[in-house]
Amino acid sequence: MAAGLMLIAYDGSDNSKRAIEYAGRFLASTRAVVVTAWEPMVRQAARMSGLSGVMQPEWAPDDEGEDVAYTDAKVTNDEGLELARKTGIDAEGRCAECTTTIWTAIVETADELDVDIIVTGTRGTTGLRSLLQSSVADHVLRHSHRPVLIVPPGR
Repeated sequence: MAAGLMLIAYDGSDNSKRAIEYAGRFLASTRAVVVTAWEPMVRQAARMSGLSGVMQPEWAPDDEGEDVAYTDAKVTNDEGLELARKTGIDAEGRCAECTTTIWTAIVETADELDVDIIVTGTRGTTGLRSLLQSSVADHVLRHSHRPVLIVPPGR
């Protein structure tokens, strides 16, 4: 059986770095797409103004006419891509625009690419905090019909 394609959700956190490390160590797949979900600044500002009740300033693109959030996402994605390649995974990068939620962007990208497994890290919250704020990894696990490897945080 040939090695399949994995999607590695990467946000630059220590937990997502750990997920890449474990994917490289334990999964037979040597092909991956490192995906960084990003939300346009105008949507972030609208969401925040709705939460705070205060109008936020208009967000302008950078000098190249590119959304600052997308520019940041590309930098983060390049870092994840480099980490994946260091573990021996033949990876390519992709930034997925988030139109609703981050977990939706990950699941939809996995479906679009028809990946065999999704790899993600998690914050590992417990107790009341986990009840009030479920993680992206939890939502990916509940809403994807694909196998999901969730790598918990280190000690």
